[in-house]
Amino acid sequence: MRNKLINRILHLSRPKKRAISVLSDFVLLSLAIWAAFALRFENPGWMPSDKQLWVSLATVMVTIGAFVKLGLYRAVIRYISEHAFLAIMVGVTFSSVALIVLGFLFQTLVPRSVPVIYGAFAFVLVAGTRFGVRTVVRRRTDRSKDGVLIVGAGPKGMQLASALAQGVEYRPLGFVSTVDANHKSLIGNLPVYSLEFIDKAIRELDVSRVLLALEDLEPVNRKELMRILEGLSVPVQTVPSMSELVAGVARINDIRDLELEDLLGRDPVRPDTAMVSQNLYGKAVLVTGAGGSIGSELCRQILRHKPKALVLFEQSEFSLYSIERELQSINRVEALGVSLHAVLGSVTHRRRCEAVMRAFEIETVFHAAAYKHVPLVEHNVIEGVQNNVFGTFHAAEAAIESGVERFVLISTDKAVRPTNVMGASKRMAELVLQGLAQRQSKTVFSMVRFGNVLGSSGSVVPLFRDQIRDGGPVTVTHQDIIRYFMTIPEASQLVLQAASMGQGGEVFVLDMGEPVKIADLARKMVHLMGLEEKTEDNPDGDIEIIYTGLRPGEKLYEELLIGDNPQGTVHPRIMMAREVSMPWDELETVLNQLMRASQEFDCARIVSLLRDAPTGFAPNGDVADLVWCQGDETQHKSASVLSLR
Repeated sequence: MRNKLINRILHLSRPKKRAISVLSDFVLLSLAIWAAFALRFENPGWMPSDKQLWVSLATVMVTIGAFVKLGLYRAVIRYISEHAFLAIMVGVTFSSVALIVLGFLFQTLVPRSVPVIYGAFAFVLVAGTRFGVRTVVRRRTDRSKDGVLIVGAGPKGMQLASALAQGVEYRPLGFVSTVDANHKSLIGNLPVYSLEFIDKAIRELDVSRVLLALEDLEPVNRKELMRILEGLSVPVQTVPSMSELVAGVARINDIRDLELEDLLGRDPVRPDTAMVSQNLYGKAVLVTGAGGSIGSELCRQILRHKPKALVLFEQSEFSLYSIERELQSINRVEALGVSLHAVLGSVTHRRRCEAVMRAFEIETVFHAAAYKHVPLVEHNVIEGVQNNVFGTFHAAEAAIESGVERFVLISTDKAVRPTNVMGASKRMAELVLQGLAQRQSKTVFSMVRFGNVLGSSGSVVPLFRDQIRDGGPVTVTHQDIIRYFMTIPEASQLVLQAASMGQGGEVFVLDMGEPVKIADLARKMVHLMGLEEKTEDNPDGDIEIIYTGLRPGEKLYEELLIGDNPQGTVHPRIMMAREVSMPWDELETVLNQLMRASQEFDCARIVSLLRDAPTGFAPNGDVADLVWCQGDETQHKSASVLSLR
């Protein structure tokens, strides 16, 4: 019955709710005046005289008028804040003064203590009823909310708690602080626990999920934090970084799945901003593959260094449209004043590349366009070689002819002793740039080699996340497979840093810390989403991890260096590899043979040429090209004859 009454009141129109508030205040203020006189005269049965009655009614009406002016009746009670205390206090003070003045004007007995007593009663009744109603309404709505525990008791954590309390999905129940001194304290009536008692907090508060709201510069042992979070029985999620909040691209209550890159236990790469800006500010820059995961992040970071012009070169129409719209928004909101140009095109078309570079007088090129998915390139050998090898060659030749000052290739750790066509093609692209660096000195060529990028189109992280959400199983190729990992912003920062450090022909690599075991990564993601791994020992688990076997061209571990003697640079986290190169004459011969084999659709010949070149290519299986494998030797010969016509 009571719930039905409350629901009826909550669903009344705004004017009716205001009328109820005014009526209740009239009754409460009248009661406060009567109680003040009765207490002063020590007479529970006190009745006012005619003049006292008129003074009391006039005081109540004046007070309600003051509340109207102060905006008290415009406030929604369920969302009323502590600022309402000030409005009520001002209104009640004005009311007490009005009682004194009206008593004097009407020559009515109003003892000096009555206005003081009345003011206290009025404040308690008016404020108490409002905050009492707020508590009742919130308690009803809170029952349908998921209770959350916030890790981080700093400004971001408190801002998150405030935002969630006003929302309809989550209800903050407490904080976990990484500072032991905060343990057993209260923040906004919410208890604060230390990190070592997070399990206890989850049990006592009946928490349904944990939200990370750590300050960006807060010193935290990330490996230890990961170990603790993995053991929890509830999902762990995070909120946007402060940079995203300041940029306006996210809100504090935009809850999302935990980004594992924040917890890899490695400090992020910090570039020399002054050196990077010197090579970008006021320059005309072109990024190939601008719509890809690496290319788009490069564009975002380059844009904030205020180049004169930024040309986005991309063959995917949708990807180009998406990144252009995002960058135009950033450019406008932050008033950067950069001239943005979205250009459709493929790096395999040399004349198109050269025309674009000449038209916009490009000074620096970041070459991120590539096919990088190992199995797909293994199944599409010719397209992989055309895009990765000849796309790099044509873009680099166009840069030389257009007078580009710097050309930076985004390479991969799979180019080191490759076992797949993708890695071999990227190593071949490195050899092309090394050869061009020897052949001329007008354009400075450099390469940046790094491992897997978390969150990119080729990363296992989004794949695992989707599989977990679908109920599993999570597919891992081999239980012992390991990979290096870094974040997209880190990779992009390294590329920009290398662009400023390159002198010609260098291969830069990043000190990426310890490699990560993919099976362990999958387990962490399962645990951090509040689920259990299903195994023989735990048949009632939620998500099973199955091993599918190595795919064509895949190997158990990747390397960043071919040689064993890397050279240091001015950046403590960046090394320079000492890699073998080819004289241009020999390289040109190999490129001509590769082009001929591509034109003849001879996949076996392409694989053979990549293996014979100094790429270190050691394929771990037969040619896996889908078209090649469908035909027999006669069809291959027929295709060869057709290509010559």
